[in-house]
Amino acid sequence: MRQAVELIVFDWDGTLMDSAARIASSLAVAASRVGLPRLPDARLRGIIGLRLDEAMAELYPQATLAQKQALVRAYRQYFMHECEEEERLFEGVEQVLDCLSRSVPWLAVATGKTRVGLDRALRTTGLGRHFPVTRCADEAPSKPHPQMLQDIMRSVAVKPVATLMVGDTEFDLAMARQAGVRSVGVTYGVHSGSQLLAHEPLCLIDTILQLPALVEQLGSSAQGQTG
Repeated sequence: MRQAVELIVFDWDGTLMDSAARIASSLAVAASRVGLPRLPDARLRGIIGLRLDEAMAELYPQATLAQKQALVRAYRQYFMHECEEEERLFEGVEQVLDCLSRSVPWLAVATGKTRVGLDRALRTTGLGRHFPVTRCADEAPSKPHPQMLQDIMRSVAVKPVATLMVGDTEFDLAMARQAGVRSVGVTYGVHSGSQLLAHEPLCLIDTILQLPALVEQLGSSAQGQTG
């Protein structure tokens, strides 16, 4: 039986925003500035989606606490103020969000970014109007812990059965699974299709433009967002 989607929660980096190159470049520069070895680009991209301190611990388990803290500071400085690597919305994102805003009561974001980082991204892209509810990694435990999803669902009074998580990493889909939420994996982000399928999403999509038709098939509400 189909269940109407009342809430769609999106990951940000790798799902809505093509920012993997900027993130990987910033991680590499941060490591160099702290005196740690540069890791392969694929390894750097693989931790996108984790909270920054957990990402640094995953990448450099041998680093001291002071080095890990210095890594975080160096990363933030370079990513926010120095990096010239361009980041942009994936093709079709604005069109899809405009469409979904008319058919789904709530759209939200759950991200590994900090609140400062997400607010900056929402402001520069102009997408803030679509997301009345967002949750960041400095406001809850890092993915794949389910609290970000649970907080969002509680704030809009939507049950897990009526919620859909859309993400490009196994962290996103594992979070959804732990929260009892259906998920959709996107194949154009940083994790492979086989990694995503291990967490039993409803399906994988190759472009965000496929999402509205999928939501319609699931029985989306016709109420749309208010305000």
